[in-house]
This record gives sequence, structure tokens and C-alpha cells, in this order.
Amino acid sequence: MKGIKICVIGLGYVGLPLARLFSTKYPTVGFDMSQRRVDALMAGHDSTLEVSDELLQGALENGLICTTDLDLIRSCNFYVVAVPTPVDINNNPDLTPLYGASTTVGKVISKGDIVVYESTVYPGVTEDECIPVVEKVSGLKFNRDFYAGYSPERINPGDKLHTVEKIKKVTSGSTPEIGKIVNDVYASVITAGTHLAPSIKVAEAAKVIENSQRDINIAFVNELSKIFNKIGIDTQDVLEAASTKWNFLPFKPGLVGGHCIGVDPYYLAQCAQRHGYNPEIILAGRRMNDGMGEYVADRTIKLMLKKGIQVLNSEIIIFGFTFKENCPDVRNTKVIDIYRSLKEYNLYITIFDPWADREIVKREYGIDIITEFPENKKFDAAIFAVAHACFINFEISRCLKDNHVLFDVKGNVHRSRIDGRL
Repeated sequence: MKGIKICVIGLGYVGLPLARLFSTKYPTVGFDMSQRRVDALMAGHDSTLEVSDELLQGALENGLICTTDLDLIRSCNFYVVAVPTPVDINNNPDLTPLYGASTTVGKVISKGDIVVYESTVYPGVTEDECIPVVEKVSGLKFNRDFYAGYSPERINPGDKLHTVEKIKKVTSGSTPEIGKIVNDVYASVITAGTHLAPSIKVAEAAKVIENSQRDINIAFVNELSKIFNKIGIDTQDVLEAASTKWNFLPFKPGLVGGHCIGVDPYYLAQCAQRHGYNPEIILAGRRMNDGMGEYVADRTIKLMLKKGIQVLNSEIIIFGFTFKENCPDVRNTKVIDIYRSLKEYNLYITIFDPWADREIVKREYGIDIITEFPENKKFDAAIFAVAHACFINFEISRCLKDNHVLFDVKGNVHRSRIDGRL
């Protein structure tokens, strides 16, 4: 499409891959509030590892600009907002980043421009919460002077197979005509194709239920894991047998964290409550999954007691801290719940994760981790919490005392070597 100049606001796990992709077809500027982040990107390195140095450097050579300077984005006419949408300490949606990004857009948007939101929200946030901010700051009138769209992000951190251009994209616009323009812009770079939703609210709802559905399904198998542990049968064996039926859904038990599955259901739940409906299944699933870190810790302690290992002042090592395997993302990691639950027993905990950034973990969670394995140290127990590829063939026996407990959260360690798993 001719005449399109794109600005992507927020250069994190979602925004940077999108900006890099758009830059293959359009003049593109990436905007972020962090000068440190921008400096690193302009030097050709992405610390999230979502965009390889080769791809990023190629994009920079082809004209991609990353900046913190508002003046450099005033000439854009297609703004894409890709900032985080977390929950607060009470699990209520925190729209602060969206308000901030909308304020930024309001300062630079001009007549005829389009702003598209990608951040995960509940139905109505784009038009009822974000657009009024843009209107107030800019002095422009929505759907007369400027327009909006919503295209939910579908980035899967750490996934090098399903990259942004290979995942079908849902699009929408504030008018039918704008919807077509938004769809055409995305369709020009998304090789997997697009789906134009009939309204912004429909697109918002589609995104929030995608991850809520996964959350509920994982909560179900987490509950099964607790039941089968009581019965004395192996959950993995049961799931393997059940999976022989063609329409059985192959979900596995585990920790459910991250910026999407562990958060989106709360956005949907609050939306439902605002409309007078109490979402029992959604919140029950969240309660189940939010409690799995404590459950893993308690199982580990009970196994130690059964083997006669003194818990007080014992040494435990946790393998992995990121919210998922093979990526450095520690947002909303549920491994922290294992750590905090174990700390109640007055023991010593070492967290080993070569993927995580020690400074970020210290800043966000107030704890110290190690990124290099502690040689010549023996532990009373080990918990495999994250299935990093570097852990798969790890010789665990070299760091465990003769009488020990090994608990496997992800089910990747051979059963002959473990004392318990989900």
C-alpha cells in the first residue's frame, strides 16, 4: 500500500518483531520509552532474542529506526500500540501502559491517521478507554479526524517456528472502510493470512478467549494431576492412554504464567463482572493454576520427609525461572510461587537459569539467581521447573546427595530418575 508510514509503540516481545516485519514493506519507526532498550536495538541486538541479530541488523540497514524521540514519529500515519497489559497485585487489569501509549499517540497523531491496538484487553477497552485519551490529548474527533483498529498480538515467545508472519492475524477497524485498510496493511506482510473481524469488540473478545480457553484446559489437567496423585497412578500414563482417541485434547499439567495465559482470563472475568455476570469456570481455572507453584513446593517437601531428609536448613536447587522454556521472559513466572512457598520452611534455595537475566529478576522479584551451574555443590532436592533444552540431558546426579528428592514439573525427566512429577 502506498503512502503508509508505520510507527510501532512498544519494542518488547510483540512490538519489535512486528516493527521488523513491517519494515520489509513500509517506512517504519519503532518507539520505546527506554533509552537503554533503544540503544541496544540500534546497536543490532535484541535482548529478548525474539529477533535475531542478523534480521535486526538487516532491518536497520534497510531503514528501520528505533527511537525515544517523539519528533521522529510525527510524520507517521499508521500507529501500532504494542505495550504490555498486566494485572495488579489483586489480579485486576492494569491499563496504565495503554493509557501512557494512548497519550503518546495523542501527542503526534494527525487528521486522517489510524491507530491500531495490539495489546490484549477485554472487549470495549480500545474504544471506551484508549480512544478517549487520544481524543483528549490530540483535540481530534474519533471517526472524523482519526480512526482506530484492533489486531490482537499472537506472538509466542521463544517459538522460532511460529513467528509473527506465520501466524494468521485477526484484524478490525472502527469503520468498515478502515477495517479494510487495516486488514490490507497486515495482509501485505503476514504470509499466513488475515481474518477481518466485523468490529473492534469482536477482535478484542477473540483474543482474550484464546488464552482463557487454554488456561481452563490446563487447569483441568492440573486438577487431574492432583486426583491421580491421591489415587497413586501416573498422570502422564493416563494422558498418554487417553490421547489414543482422535479427539482427545493433549494438554499437560504444569505452571501457567507469562504475559498471556496467566493474565488474560482476569481481563475477561472483570469484563463479565462489569456486565453483571460471575464467570465461575474462568475464575475456578485461574485459582487452580495460580495454586500450582505452592502445590509443587508442598509435594517436594512431603517427598523429602518420606525419605527421611531433614527439611530445616536443607539445600534445594530449582532448574529454571523463566515462564517457559528456551526464552528469557520472566514476566509473571510461576516459579516464583515455588520459591516463596519453599522459603516458608527455612531452607536454602538456589535458582539456576542460564536463560534469565539476573538484573531483571533481581529488579522484578527481589531475589538472586545464578546463570552458571554451581560445580562441586550437593543438594538435598532438585526441582525441574522449566524445560530448557540445556536441561534435558543434564547429568543431575552430579549435584545431588545420595539421599535426595528429584521433582519434575514438566515431565521431561525419565521416571526412573525422579521421585515425583505432575
